[in-house]
Amino acid sequence: MTAEGLALKSAPPVQVPYVDLAAQYEQERDEILARVDQVFRSGQFVGGAFVERFESAAARYIGVPQVVGVNSGTDALELGLWALGIGPGDEVITPPNSYIASTAAIQRVGATPVFADVGPDQNIDPAAIEAAISPRTVAIMVVHLTGRMADMAAVMAIADRHGLAVIEDAAQAMGSTFDGRRAGSFGAIGCFSAHPVKNLNAAGDAGFIATRDVAVARRLRNLRRHGLETRDRSGEWGTVSRLDNLQAAILELRLEKLDGVIAARRRNAAVYQDRLTSPAVFRAPDDARAFNTFHTYVIQSGRRDALQDHLAQTGIGSAVHYPVPIHLQPAARDLDYAPGAFPETESQAQRILSLPIHQYLDVEAVAHIAACIEEFFATTV
Repeated sequence: MTAEGLALKSAPPVQVPYVDLAAQYEQERDEILARVDQVFRSGQFVGGAFVERFESAAARYIGVPQVVGVNSGTDALELGLWALGIGPGDEVITPPNSYIASTAAIQRVGATPVFADVGPDQNIDPAAIEAAISPRTVAIMVVHLTGRMADMAAVMAIADRHGLAVIEDAAQAMGSTFDGRRAGSFGAIGCFSAHPVKNLNAAGDAGFIATRDVAVARRLRNLRRHGLETRDRSGEWGTVSRLDNLQAAILELRLEKLDGVIAARRRNAAVYQDRLTSPAVFRAPDDARAFNTFHTYVIQSGRRDALQDHLAQTGIGSAVHYPVPIHLQPAARDLDYAPGAFPETESQAQRILSLPIHQYLDVEAVAHIAACIEEFFATTV
C-alpha cells in the first residue's frame, strides 16, 4: 500500500457535531461581550431595559400585542396555565410524544393531562383530540414538534366548537407559520423556550409567553414576581420566574438574526430532502400550509439504533427526541396508561432519529451525512 493509501486508511472520520454552540459564540463574541458590559454597567440584572425591548420585539415578530418574559419554557407553560385559571378538576388534552415539560406543567397546576395520539407528522391528530374530549376538558395543549406546526385550522375549529382554550407549546417553533400566521399567535397563549439548543437561544434557561389578551399578560407579569401588583402590594400568591436582563440582551441580539438562522436550517433540510432517497428512510410529509423552521430534522427507520451507531462511528452526532413516550414514563404511572395506548406515538419512539441540522453546517457536511446514511442502507441488511 502506498503512503498516501496508508494516510487515507488511518485518517480519523470527519467530525460533525449534533449542535455547535461554540461556533455561534465565536461568530457573535464581540456583540455579546458588548451587551454583557452594558448590563453590568447598568446594574440592572432582574428586569430592565433589555427585557422590555426583547418583549416588544418578540411580540412584533410573532404578531401579538403582548409577550411576557419568564425564566424558562417550562415556566411559560405552567404560568400560562395558571393565568388562564386552569387547575384541579380540569382536563387538558395534549400529545404524549413531547418533552416531559408539557405534561409536567399540566400536572403542576393540579389539572389532569389527557393524551391524544399523533399523526405521521409527529403532531397531535385532530381526530384523536375529538375522541379525548370529556365534560371536564377545558383546554387543548398542542405541541409544535420539530419546528413543524400542528394543523391549527383543525385544532381551532375543534376548540371553537367545544368552547376550549388552546395553548400552543411553541418551544420548538419560534418563527414557524401555519397559513401565514406565526406559532404562538393562534391560541389563548403561546409558550416558548429559549434554551441554548433552540433556534432562538439564550445562554441558559429562558422563556416567554405570547398572548393577545392584555388581562392575561397583566396577570402573568404579576405572577412571575410573587403576584405583586406594585412593589409592596401582592394581589395573589405567585412565584419567581423573571427573564434575566442579561439573557434578554442576548435574545434581543439573536432575534435580529433569527430569520437567517431559519434560512440556513431550511437550506440544510433541503439537502437532506434531495439526498436521502432510500426507501428505508421515512420523512414526515410536508404540509403546504406550514412553514417549518427545523428545530430538529427527524427521520424514521426500523433500524434506528444500528444507524445511530453507524453514524457515531463515522463521527456524526445524532439524537433521539424522545425515546420514551410520556405516558410510559414512571412519573406518569398514576395516569393509568398502558403500553399500546397510543400506537403511532409508541411506534415512532422506536424509529425516530434527529440528524444534525444547525446553521453552522455547510451544504457539503449535510451531503456527507446523507451519503453515510445512504451507504448504511445500501451495504447492510
